Amino acid sequence: MTSSLPALPDTPACRLAREVVAEFSSPALVNHCLRSYLWAADHARRHGIAFDDELLFVAAMVHDLGLSPVFDSATLPFEDAGGAVGWVFAAGAGWPVERRRRVAEIVVAHMAPEVDVAADPEGHLLELATGLDISGRDPEAWPADLRAAVLAGYPRLGLIDEFVACFTDQARRKPDSLAGRFTAAGFADRARANPLDR
Repeated sequence: MTSSLPALPDTPACRLAREVVAEFSSPALVNHCLRSYLWAADHARRHGIAFDDELLFVAAMVHDLGLSPVFDSATLPFEDAGGAVGWVFAAGAGWPVERRRRVAEIVVAHMAPEVDVAADPEGHLLELATGLDISGRDPEAWPADLRAAVLAGYPRLGLIDEFVACFTDQARRKPDSLAGRFTAAGFADRARANPLDR
């Protein structure tokens, strides 16, 4: 693979999803969403995983909107709130009900410890990609030149400090959520040790 960045999908829904995340997220979170898509799509292509490119991109763009103060729920885990935002976005994009449901499922699935690739390829890919981008899980699974190109094209911009603060706040208010359990299990230390930040 060359060091150039792969092209992002350019459907009307993809352009709108990128616009939405830029409106309601910090630059660090926007870049996290874009990197997550790129990690996911690259992994799929190198491992022969068939996936819906538009669906994966839209889910990657909206997957953390539940952390935005505008969409944060007082009671729902952030991934459930983000899934609901994804469903509403997909409805506004004119997608059929089943496709709206899939966006929501993928967003929720990205927080699972593991997602079966056969049952949910896009959820599997987004879970792997966000695991790399936030916790630094298995960086060697991606080519070094791709990692360098993605990080140069979409810098991290202090993502981990912002993300740890978001998770700490989620854990304080919703201790039984996955964010709460991850925080109690030492998420902050793992995230701060992410080799992508070295």
